[in-house]
Amino acid sequence: MTVASHGAPSGPAAAGGNAIPKTALTKTTGQGRDTDGGGRGDGRLAALFIAPALLGFLVFLLWPTLRGIQLSFTRYNLLTPPEWVGLDNYRRMIDDPIFWGSLRVTVEYVFINIGVQTAAALCIAVLMQRLTNSSLLRSVVLTPYLVSNVVAGVVFLWILDTQIGIGNEILGAFGFDHIAFLASKEWVIPSVAMINVWRHVGYTALLLFAGLQAIPGDVYEAARVDGAGELRMFWRISLPLLRPVLAVVLIMTVIGSFQVFDTVAVATTGPGGPANASNVLQLYIYDSAFGRFQFGYASAMSVALLAVLSVITMIQYRVTRAGGTDLG
Repeated sequence: MTVASHGAPSGPAAAGGNAIPKTALTKTTGQGRDTDGGGRGDGRLAALFIAPALLGFLVFLLWPTLRGIQLSFTRYNLLTPPEWVGLDNYRRMIDDPIFWGSLRVTVEYVFINIGVQTAAALCIAVLMQRLTNSSLLRSVVLTPYLVSNVVAGVVFLWILDTQIGIGNEILGAFGFDHIAFLASKEWVIPSVAMINVWRHVGYTALLLFAGLQAIPGDVYEAARVDGAGELRMFWRISLPLLRPVLAVVLIMTVIGSFQVFDTVAVATTGPGGPANASNVLQLYIYDSAFGRFQFGYASAMSVALLAVLSVITMIQYRVTRAGGTDLG
């Protein structure tokens, strides 16, 4: 800033007296640089945290999926290079009665598992919400989920044993005949489904309980003022407002149920026994790949399962309107 001969300031300050001091300009500009630099730093930090998960996704999910799709068009037994056969594996799959039988068994298991597990988990979640908020009770409910599928299968293999299992001993004490739960065609899939329901129902219940906790309590208070009972509030308030969470839970459990393998492999008599009554699709894929070394055909069945799950997931998402909520 220069000074005129009469002592009055000249330049921008003389025009209106509102010029911004140079120090303020420097400070403001410095803040802008700091903000931009901080944003770039946050982006780098976010990329650093995402990198391990992204690497795992690329190595253990995306690459095996693409490789499996490629192998589904080949004849491959690990001993010789893959031989391109085009759609032969898919034609064989369409004409394979064991494949369709395995798919039917899998669908039967999915319906039993999803139906019983969802109903039981919903009841447990509502009871926890309406009666108690005990953290100890939530821990007890979640405990079976901490047991691996293999351990659960072995334990229930002993419990449901036809001769010495405690489950059949209890039935005998009440005058019922012993039941071959895991060795008969009629009981094996319902029994395997109940084993997995026991293990997963607590985890599913806690997911639904978290969704119920997000519903405002004022809604229930207003319903009580209007004279609504517990059952009416469940059907008119809890269930509709729980729809987005319930939809996500159903999508997750359906995908997991279609991929059942370890419980069946451990608890049933032989691979898929008795008489292929428990030969779920994942077990048939595993047997084709590592039992018969038909990796091309196993890959084709895996791709078919991926397509089925993708279609079911999209239908579920649209039907249940999982992306929306009824909360205002």
